[in-house]
Amino acid sequence: MNSVRPVSPDRLPELLRVMPKAELHIHIEGSLEPELIFALAKRNGMALPYANVETLREAYAFTNLQSFLDIYYAGASVLITEQDFYDMTRAYLERAAQDNVIHTEIFFDPQTHTARGVSMETVIKGLHRACVDAQAELGISAALILCFLRHLSEEDAFGTLEQALPWRDLIVGVGLDSGEVGNPPEKFARVFARCRELGLHLVAHAGEEGPPAYIWTALDLLKVERIDHGVQSAKDPALMQRLAKDRIALTVCPLSNLKLCVFPDLAQHNLPRLLDAGLAATVNSDDPAYFGGYMNDNFTQTFAATGMDAQHAWTLARNSFDASFADAAARRGHIERLTACFETFR
Repeated sequence: MNSVRPVSPDRLPELLRVMPKAELHIHIEGSLEPELIFALAKRNGMALPYANVETLREAYAFTNLQSFLDIYYAGASVLITEQDFYDMTRAYLERAAQDNVIHTEIFFDPQTHTARGVSMETVIKGLHRACVDAQAELGISAALILCFLRHLSEEDAFGTLEQALPWRDLIVGVGLDSGEVGNPPEKFARVFARCRELGLHLVAHAGEEGPPAYIWTALDLLKVERIDHGVQSAKDPALMQRLAKDRIALTVCPLSNLKLCVFPDLAQHNLPRLLDAGLAATVNSDDPAYFGGYMNDNFTQTFAATGMDAQHAWTLARNSFDASFADAAARRGHIERLTACFETFR
C-alpha cells in the first residue's frame, strides 16, 4: 500500500491511536513517571529533593537539553535493584502497548547506573526480564540498545562495552546520547568500530541541537544505520538528498523537540517537510515522562498542529517497521497488521 485513501479529519485521531506502530527512540530512564520515582525512592529508603509528586512535576520546565538532563539523572538515582529496572521497564511497556506499539527498541544508559555502584548485570537483567514478560503477556516485542554517554570519554565507553559483553546476546545494538553540543560523533569512532566488529547495530543522536555536520560524521565515521532526531538535516540540502537516497531513518521526537525549544511551537515542526522530501522519518516519544507525551500523544498532537493526513500516518508507521532491527519475517507481519488496520478505515 503506497498510497491510502483520505480519512476524514474527525476519524484521523482514531486512526492514529489504533494503527500498529514501532517505537525506535525511547530512553527507558526517561519513562520514569514521578509517581514511580517516589515509590522506588521509598522502597530503597532514599530521600528526594522534592516534597511530593506535584513539586517534582513542576520542575519539568526545560529551556534546553542540559536543563532536562540535570533532572533526568537525578530521577534515575532511585534505580538500585534488578526489580527497580524491571518495574520501570514493565510500566513503559504496558503504556506503549496501550498506544498500539507492537515493537519497541529501548535505549538504556548503563553509565548512569554503574557510576553509582549498580552492576551492569543488575541493569541488563532487570530490563531484559521485563521485555520477555511483556512479549508473553502483552504481545509487544522489545529489544535493548545500550547507549554511551557522549559527555564522558571514549575510554569510559570502551569500559562500559567490556562490562556488557557477558550479556551481548541480550543487546541488539549501541547508541550515543546525552549532551550533543561540544561532543561530536567522531569522539567515539573507535568504540563504534569495535561494536561494528561485534555485529551490533549502530545508531546515534545527531542533529537535535547539534549541526548537520554531526549527522554527516555519524554516517561517515560511526557508520550508523539510523539517526536519532536528525531534524537539523533540513538545513543542509545535500544531506537531505543523501538521507532520502540511502533510506537512513530519522527517529524524530516532536514533543521532545517542543519541550526542549528546538522548535518554538509544534505547528512549525519540520516533520512534514522531512516526509515530503522522501526521508524515512518516524515518530517517537524520547523521554515521555518528562516531555508530556507517549507515542499516541506525539502522533495526535503533531498531526493536529501540522495538518498532516492519513498518507503521512501510513508512511510514518511503515517507516517505523522498515527501520526497526526486527527480523524480516517479523517486519512483514507488522506491516500486514498495519495494512489491515488501514483497510478498516476505507
